[in-house]
Amino acid sequence: MALSLPVYLDNHSTTRVDPRVVETMLPYFNENFGNAASKHHEFGWRADAAVGHARAAVARLIGADSGEIFFTSGATESINLALKGVAEGLGSSGDQIITAATEHEAVLDSCRTLERAGFTITVLPVDAAGRVDPDDVKRSMTPRTILVTIMMANNEIGTITSMAEIGAHCREAGVLFHSDATQAVGKVPVSVADANLDLMSFSAHKMYGPKGVGALFVRSTHPKIRITSQMDGGGHERGLRSGTLNVPGIAGFGMAAELARQEMAGESIRLASLRDVLEEGIVSQLGDVTVNGDRKSRLPHNANMTFPGVKADRLIIGMKDIAVSTGSACSSAAQEPSHVLRAIGRTGEEVLSSVRFGLGRFTTAEEIQFTINRVVQTVQTVRARTLQPAHLST
Repeated sequence: MALSLPVYLDNHSTTRVDPRVVETMLPYFNENFGNAASKHHEFGWRADAAVGHARAAVARLIGADSGEIFFTSGATESINLALKGVAEGLGSSGDQIITAATEHEAVLDSCRTLERAGFTITVLPVDAAGRVDPDDVKRSMTPRTILVTIMMANNEIGTITSMAEIGAHCREAGVLFHSDATQAVGKVPVSVADANLDLMSFSAHKMYGPKGVGALFVRSTHPKIRITSQMDGGGHERGLRSGTLNVPGIAGFGMAAELARQEMAGESIRLASLRDVLEEGIVSQLGDVTVNGDRKSRLPHNANMTFPGVKADRLIIGMKDIAVSTGSACSSAAQEPSHVLRAIGRTGEEVLSSVRFGLGRFTTAEEIQFTINRVVQTVQTVRARTLQPAHLST
């Protein structure tokens, strides 16, 4: 297969929309273009039917009921709705929210906002692989705890958290359990029941669907979860999230979910194999590279590596024909070192020397071999230039 440049290895930040998803979406732009809230004519009925079909597909992917899926504009909105909606809905019965140091900014920033509003935020440490100790969660709970929010899979180092035990502690204490599962859904098997989750946020564009659409799972079994809507006007999504539904995006989300459900198992094996080739090829030639995160329990498409003596920004500039990143795309504008790598014990120098590689559905073996060669060549070049002045001065 001919190699086409540039190579895209930033699939944690977003994925290419699968052509089958695009095909599903197109009729809802110019043929079945109705508003799903229009209940008195066929255009609205077709749109509503598409939303219902997609809702069922998304629910099947995570083992939920259709009525437990609420569509939003993306995972960030879902997270804000979950955390702030629960805080407002349950604020009279408690004020403590427990989270972890490696969470996405959507969680951490929402928690900071709630802290300014008077809530107590407990941020738990993680181990060197980025795992939260379920016993730490249990020990941190008080009679005032209303919510625990722990991500299912980390967006930088790929570590997958064992959710079931944390969820069991929450159930025992009568505390709601939310997870940002944006990186996990569609990449690894997810069951909201097995994880003992009450709420879960995720997004279409991380799983080969369109940008601008996400979902919030809200457990429907008794007792009823009290969430206060954060957006007023129209009472869409059963009063939880007002606003005209993005029908083309939702239809695409449904197809992306169905494709993931059917193809995830084989795709994960292929990507994990390519990821291992990438890591082994780089480490075997450079020797001193560190792979960050849990080497066993991690996303199949994730590789986060530290290159001692090489600043990540110089490495990335040196290989412009490969799209990679230094961490979360959502925080890249801030130009701040990764809080995730700091939380797992990396030094400031190591944090600034780390690069995230994200493989995806359309990644080829030829692209991986090209990347190995280009990374090794660029690291060696950068190191040689760094050492050159000292050599010349002797």
